[in-house]
Amino acid sequence: MAKKAAYDNESISSLKGADRVRKRPGVIFGSDGLEGCEHSFFEILSNSIDEAREGHGDRIEVIRYADGSIQIEDFGRGIPLDFNTKEDRYNWELVYCELYAGGKYNNNSGENYEFSLGLNGLGACATQYASEYFDVQVFRDGFKHSLHFEKGNNIGGLVKEATRYKRTGTIQKWKPDRDVFTDIVIPLDTFLQIIKRQAVVNSGVTFHLVDNETGQDYTFVYPDGILGYVVELDDAKGFTKPFSFDGSGKGRDRDDKPEYRVRSQIAFSFNNEVNVIEYFHNSSFLEHGGAPDKAIRAAFTYEIDRQIRIRDKYKAGESKITFQDICDSLVLVASSFSTQTSYENQTKKAINNKFVQDFMNDLIRVKLEIWFIENKQEADKVVEQLLINKRSRENAEKTRLNVRKKLMGTLDINNRVKKFVDCRTRDIAQRELYIVEGDSALGSCKMGRDAEFQAIMPVRGKILNCLKADYDVIFKSEIVVDLIKVLGCGVEIKTKHNKDLSSFDPDMLRWNKIIICTDADVDGFQIRTLILALLYRLTPTLIETGKVYIAESPLFEITYRNRKTEETNFAYTEKEKVEILSRFPADSCSIQRSKGLGENEPEMMWQTTMNPASRRLIQVMPDEAEATAAKFDLLLGDNLQGRKLHIEQNGHLYLDVLDVG
Repeated sequence: MAKKAAYDNESISSLKGADRVRKRPGVIFGSDGLEGCEHSFFEILSNSIDEAREGHGDRIEVIRYADGSIQIEDFGRGIPLDFNTKEDRYNWELVYCELYAGGKYNNNSGENYEFSLGLNGLGACATQYASEYFDVQVFRDGFKHSLHFEKGNNIGGLVKEATRYKRTGTIQKWKPDRDVFTDIVIPLDTFLQIIKRQAVVNSGVTFHLVDNETGQDYTFVYPDGILGYVVELDDAKGFTKPFSFDGSGKGRDRDDKPEYRVRSQIAFSFNNEVNVIEYFHNSSFLEHGGAPDKAIRAAFTYEIDRQIRIRDKYKAGESKITFQDICDSLVLVASSFSTQTSYENQTKKAINNKFVQDFMNDLIRVKLEIWFIENKQEADKVVEQLLINKRSRENAEKTRLNVRKKLMGTLDINNRVKKFVDCRTRDIAQRELYIVEGDSALGSCKMGRDAEFQAIMPVRGKILNCLKADYDVIFKSEIVVDLIKVLGCGVEIKTKHNKDLSSFDPDMLRWNKIIICTDADVDGFQIRTLILALLYRLTPTLIETGKVYIAESPLFEITYRNRKTEETNFAYTEKEKVEILSRFPADSCSIQRSKGLGENEPEMMWQTTMNPASRRLIQVMPDEAEATAAKFDLLLGDNLQGRKLHIEQNGHLYLDVLDVG
């Protein structure tokens, strides 16, 4: 066993130089994985964005290379890299080799940058330290300045040469180091997402991305900023037109803190098909929001509640609206800027400036009140729709409690589900559930089955059309609830007001095959379709993963008799009937239309419908989600005109089923 070193004064050490980042990247970038690598890219991009926002260059070029290396070029003033007499050091050392050094510490005075993404003087240095190599070219003052770094160390110092280029700007190319990050190849989709967001909140700046791996290039520019983005998100489907307002002010987070400037813009529309809320501060996307999120929640809830009360739309004793009811129909993008920003951490995913929150809260309340006054027709629609959202949510909560009571409880479903007949094996890979119509079919299937692995679930009475019914109606149906209990996997709910009802877990499914077994007549086909609609609405994954089957029932029982033998064959189609009859003399065969399942002998049930060796199962697999949804809507939904036309054009195809026997 190794001897432990003494814990004494010499046990304390400090990281120096590049090791401050290379050995602890998560402290600066939030992660040593791909997320941290992505943030290092954003740090360099941010510096170019800050230049463009201040009016120095209106274009930023990004190149993504297949090996994970990245290049960013801007057309700003160019990073000052020469000797700094005040600091008695070269600026390139301060920018790329010194943490907490930069030109953005005096934002409140507007000395170099009024509103900037970079505040802490960490990004350029930390990214250089975390790179396999890092190359810099700066054009300014008639010179080209070049730097080369390898694994945090400068190689060759600053190279300065005169140039005839009149342009200014900075080109930085680097490759994140696998010794620092566990993954360095940032996906193209991440580049597109980050760059598009920056185009949205930096109106008029053109971002051009070249993907060297695929040869494709992309351009993003939003002349109308966040309002243009909301118009894009709304996609002309909203029940109000996209609208924006802005404001600016000065304040402080605490009485003894310095005053700083704030500017904010909010763009929104109300839309029942698209729900998006995004926050940006100093053009950084705030994944967790913080102060702007708190302001918007409070202000929208306050003002909309006030508008409902003004219109006297609450029912007696009704609870007030919540932000959840509002955001269910809201598309909103908020972009704020401040000369002093308190981020929750270096990764800039939330801010906690108290004055930013107070300022935005007051701004939104005032501007929303004006919007409700000036847009009365649209405002009335908003009030009505948000009350619908609220009442739907409250009904969903009641339904959820009722469903939980019905579906939870003892695990012994034999005692909880009437007439359900289980099988013996516990091996899920072997278990089959037959869903049959009525008690008579239950009897013949029960006697004809293999009790080792085949279970029977009868559906009694008229089955609810689950495609059209609301969830509270669906879960009042005993047939539906019993079937969900027997399946064991819960339900899938995808609507915004009822999504909390979803309890689906495919690992809890108690069956390898779910087999729908109904009579081969019009009533049987209707029951089969209704069962499929139930599964499609509540457990679509079972259909998508091939767990659902239809057991074909024979249409005809054809018996051949002569003096020595008697042979019975079953035909499942008219074509099969003709083929079977062609094998025997015409006067020696009797043809009988197959009876309902409940009238069949157990032996016949086993042979035709339940024996894995001889039965015919149709696996239900939707080839295309949209086509499947359209077909269900045609057969059972609200498409009445389409259903009428379908019957007119195709009804004759089913007449043979009605007339046989």
